[in-house]
Parts: sequence; structure tokens; C-alpha cells
Amino acid sequence: MVVPGSFAVLLPVKSPGTGKSRLSALPDDDRRRLAAAFAADTVAACTSTPAVGLVVVVSDDAEFAASLPGVLTCEDPGTGLNAALRHAAEVARGLRPALRPVALLADLPALRAEDLATALATLGPGPAYVADAEGTGTTLYTASYDAFDPRFGAGSAAAHRTAGAAPVAGALASLRRDVDGLGDLAGAVALGVGRKTEAALAVTALP
Repeated sequence: MVVPGSFAVLLPVKSPGTGKSRLSALPDDDRRRLAAAFAADTVAACTSTPAVGLVVVVSDDAEFAASLPGVLTCEDPGTGLNAALRHAAEVARGLRPALRPVALLADLPALRAEDLATALATLGPGPAYVADAEGTGTTLYTASYDAFDPRFGAGSAAAHRTAGAAPVAGALASLRRDVDGLGDLAGAVALGVGRKTEAALAVTALP
């Protein structure tokens, strides 16, 4: 059984103005609105998960990060995604050294707290990762503070596995469905997206 508040979730959030560039088929206003909604719904799922004791948003957009409820924010150092996550882990460690850091993508608009809770409950003591729906990317990575070494990017599932992280088993459909392109968005919608994304989609003219 996982003790409530055992994990510190680290969320890298780009400014909605520059995030989700692969949704470029959409008008800029729609893309920005969706990027902001994805992050807000991911945060909502995290803060609704009892095992999560802290959510740290690392972002290059301080104003947007501050608008997300229930999170601590820190500035993205601007040297890449993995460096941003390591920085967020150090911030979390300084505040809550007893927690275990969990890097999580912030473009999971269908994320359900139940799937996140299930994944966290099945973790062993060593590093672990959740592969994305395609099996090549990573949506979640965790390790102790001392062993924390995220390897997000192209082929990240294989990179994490090669580095010694164990894959987390189970369907976990909403945790595996990150959104890069319109096809991914359709998959998330089929699973059922969060309230903010649903509202954003209601005013978005999809191709």
C-alpha cells in the first residue's frame, strides 16, 4: 500500500505560446488554448491522486505556471527538458527530501487519477518508467533523488530501459496517451479528456 503523499510529481510546462508546436495545423489561438488546457488537466489529475504530496511545475512561463492551482513553481533553466526535470527534482528535494520524485509529461489531457495511482502503487524501489501508447516514448519516469536521471527525447523508452529503469506494466491507457499531433488528440478524446481540455475543444475548429 502506498502511503498518501509519498511522491513529488515534476511537470515540465512550456509557455502555451510556444508549446504543442506539432499542433501547427491549428490556428495559434486554438493551439495555445489547448496547450494550456492539457497542462491544467494534467495538474488536476496529479493533485487528485492521494499518493502525490507535492507537484512542482518547472516552466519558462512564470505567469502561466502561477495560474495552475495547487502547485509549486520554479523557473526552467533553459538547457533542455531533462535538465529542467533535474532542476525541479532538486527544488523538490530541498523542500520534501523524504518524497520520491516522479517526472511526468504535462500533455496528458485524458489522465485519470486512478491510472496515476495504479502506476505509483506498482513501483519497486528502483528506477521505473511508463512507456507511451506507441511504446517508444516515455510519459512517466521515477527514481530516488540520488538516482534520478531522466532521459526524455526520441527513443526515450529504450533509453530509460538501457539505463536500468524497469517498465511499468498494465493498461494505464490515460497515463500512456500523451498528445503531440492531431491523431494523438483524437486518441485522448476517445478516452475522455479533462474539463479544461473539453472546454477548449468546444471552441476549437479541428481539421
